[in-house]
Parts: sequence; structure tokens; C-alpha cells
Amino acid sequence: MANGHYDLKKAKNGQFHFNLKAGNGEIILTSEMYASKASAENGISSVQTNSPDEAQYEVKPSKDGQFYFVLKAKNHQVIGVSEMYTTESASKKGVQSVVKNGASTDIRDLTQ
Repeated sequence: MANGHYDLKKAKNGQFHFNLKAGNGEIILTSEMYASKASAENGISSVQTNSPDEAQYEVKPSKDGQFYFVLKAKNHQVIGVSEMYTTESASKKGVQSVVKNGASTDIRDLTQ
């Protein structure tokens, strides 16, 4: 199975963000918007550093009864958010996918 990778993108508003994708191409973590490309690259570095540590994740219920998780840096700053999952156990499987794929050094710069 292929390894995960990061897609670094520029939004229509000129800000930057990234998605961590699993080996199957599914988005498993999305960043916030960053004012600069360098800041987004620092965000990727933070995910690479923090993603292997399961203590850095928090699974949360959404208002509509679904579940999602956030990945936080050591300073408790949120560095990535998952998609919505129908069950808490599915959300926890998503965490495991980020634990597995987050350390990837494959960064695809799609900002051009």
C-alpha cells in the first residue's frame, strides 16, 4: 500500500493550507488557513512531529451526532482537523491513519 502524502495548496483568497492524504488518496487531516506558504510548511512540520503521539489527538462529537478529531501541538494549538465520521470508532480509526501517515516527508507543492 502506498504511503501518505501532503498536498500544499493556495486558496482563492491567497492563503495557504494543506491536506494529509492516506495512501489511498483519502483526505485524513486538513489544516487551518495560513497567511504565508512558510507558515503552512511549518504546520506540516508540526503534524510530522506530533502525529505519532496518540496523546495529541482529541476525538469530539459534532452537533449533528457525528464524530471528528483534532490533532494538537504540544502547546495545545490545533494543527489539523479530520473529516466527519458516523461513529466514534470510525473516528478513532482515522486517528490511527494519521498516526501511520503523518510522519510522511512526501510534500506535493500544488501552489503553482
